[in-house]
Amino acid sequence: MRREEREEPEEPEEPDRDAAPQFVLPLVARIERAEPPARTDALETAARAVLVLLADERSAGDGEWAAAVRDWQDARIRKVVRRARGAEWRRAAALPGITVTGRRAEVRVFPPVPLDGWPKDLARLQVSGTELDDPRPPGAPAAGAPVLWLNSELEMSAGKEMAQAGHGAQLAWWELSGEERAAWRAAGFPLSVRSARGEDWQELTRSGLPVVTDAGFTEIAPGKTVVVEGGDRYCPLPRLRQP
Repeated sequence: MRREEREEPEEPEEPDRDAAPQFVLPLVARIERAEPPARTDALETAARAVLVLLADERSAGDGEWAAAVRDWQDARIRKVVRRARGAEWRRAAALPGITVTGRRAEVRVFPPVPLDGWPKDLARLQVSGTELDDPRPPGAPAAGAPVLWLNSELEMSAGKEMAQAGHGAQLAWWELSGEERAAWRAAGFPLSVRSARGEDWQELTRSGLPVVTDAGFTEIAPGKTVVVEGGDRYCPLPRLRQP
């Protein structure tokens, strides 16, 4: 069985993950009122931000973030996306972390923090109600790169979907060898986030591919949210369809 990722405790048969100290990975999206990013751009940038954090030298070995990353991954995998603009964004950008850019989106990812120990300049940021739109349909997924398929039947805020996309990217990362991870990183972590509908979604969930399952504590009922398809070049998981 492939590893599934949950935002909140759901399986009582895994007491060690519940008993461990709980951490959360903070992500902050820059959403200026006059020029917000497109929704898909923000989702893909958030997913890549998670990968950039996982691949950073500070997250491995004796790196300064390594202990926090290990503690976070040993417990329940939690990600929270907050939004900022103006002075809020500048304060967030001054904290240790990495800013990842998309076409217009900017997402800053920070090393994991205790669930109840957020830095004050992040804790004060809004987490709910982050809404973004795509002015045009995003088009077919990029060839050769993984696709994070969202369940289109779920109604989620953009912030919630960004966290789910980050979960999917992390599942893809866990599937890869060190050589495959290095190649994906060198390419800039190409990926696509798209919505799957109806029979396509059912096919994906039955395929044996990595699946993100949400415990249903915020916004949606418990269930599957993201399926990760591979890309034949950088993330060689199976691919059910080609663009």
